[in-house]
Order: sequence, then structure tokens, then C-alpha cells
Amino acid sequence: MSEKEKLLARKDELKKRLEAIEQDYKQGLDADAEERALQLENAEVLDGIAKATAEELEQVEKQLAELC
Repeated sequence: MSEKEKLLARKDELKKRLEAIEQDYKQGLDADAEERALQLENAEVLDGIAKATAEELEQVEKQLAELC
């Protein structure tokens, strides 16, 4: 697999991860207070993962642009 193919595969993987996080956010919060508290804790973790994923995606896109 060439470097470009690896970067394209990684780009697709990162985009799918961001889409999954977005879908999780769209589900909203549960009516149950305990469940809602857990969801809010998880939201903080997801936010960190989303930021790291977006940063990595940006780097991959820059590397792809340099290859072209």
C-alpha cells in the first residue's frame, strides 16, 4: 500500500469516527438523572476524542495535499 493510500484510508477512518461522535451527540440526554450524569461525563471524553480526531484529520489532509 502506498503512502497516499494509507493516508486516504486513515482520512476515511477519522471521518467515520467524527460522524459516529456526532451521531452520539444527536441522541440527546436521557430522562433518568443517573443516566444523564453518565452521559454528561462521557460527553466530556467524546469532546476530547473529537478534538484530537479533528486535529489528526487536518494533519492527514495537509500530508495528502503535499503529495499531490
